Amino acid sequence: MVRETTNALGAYLRARRELVTPEQAGIPDVGVRRVPGLRREEVAMLAGISADYYLRLERGRDRNPSAQVLDAIARVLHLDDEHVAHLHSLVAEVPRQRRRRPRTETPPPGALKLLDSLVQPAFIEGRYFDILAANALARALNPRLAVGGNQLRDLFLDPEERALHPDWDDNTECLVSSLRQAAGNDVDDPRYIELAGELSSASPQFRQLWARHEVRGQRGAPVRIDHPQVGELTLNRERLAISGAEGLMLVVYHPDAGSADADKLALLASADLSTSSASAQLRESTA
Repeated sequence: MVRETTNALGAYLRARRELVTPEQAGIPDVGVRRVPGLRREEVAMLAGISADYYLRLERGRDRNPSAQVLDAIARVLHLDDEHVAHLHSLVAEVPRQRRRRPRTETPPPGALKLLDSLVQPAFIEGRYFDILAANALARALNPRLAVGGNQLRDLFLDPEERALHPDWDDNTECLVSSLRQAAGNDVDDPRYIELAGELSSASPQFRQLWARHEVRGQRGAPVRIDHPQVGELTLNRERLAISGAEGLMLVVYHPDAGSADADKLALLASADLSTSSASAQLRESTA
């Protein structure tokens, strides 16, 4: 993490270079390779720049390459559009006052009212997947979707959360690459440093994925959940930006209409309603 905060561009170039084989780059694989992927001088040759200049980029001695140079390197490293955009963001000039973000994120009152009105499981997440608010059905679907939780931390460090996700490998890859994209070039954000540092220390799986520097935004997609009460169900996940609250998203899970998944979700909702009613009666009787 220290290297990334002081030389984000170099860390990204190095990580992506190590993922490209000579065969993929269209060059002979000769000699003993001490590191995986392409050598620095091979990237420089294929990008049409000097080896010395590329070395300066990786070591952080030149942090203002032109867009043409970045695009040439991106072609050599086989970067797709999202990775190219991330590469350019690492050298973009962003005023410090814009890059400093508050450590706390607060959902607008209107978004909280909307959340409470939804009949589907829904929650509000922050820029780095902290849970800022959740409705009752979201907590019934997953008790860890509660204020103060963090989806990444739970996914990597909580065995019960891992058991809830049959597609755990895909889910972790998605969230880790989304964390990279959410941070962009704001790699000295205290919350970002804290979360990535904690998970790097505690989880070998996170460290392995983190080292790849994958960048991918989350999109609406089906999500499988193996719930201990109603069994496995597949829900559609939608992530909606909250107006006037940069980085905050409203996440809604909804089943296909008339499906067995809809029946299971309705059963879970009725069970949660019964539990809530019983708890309320108990409070009244002891008041």
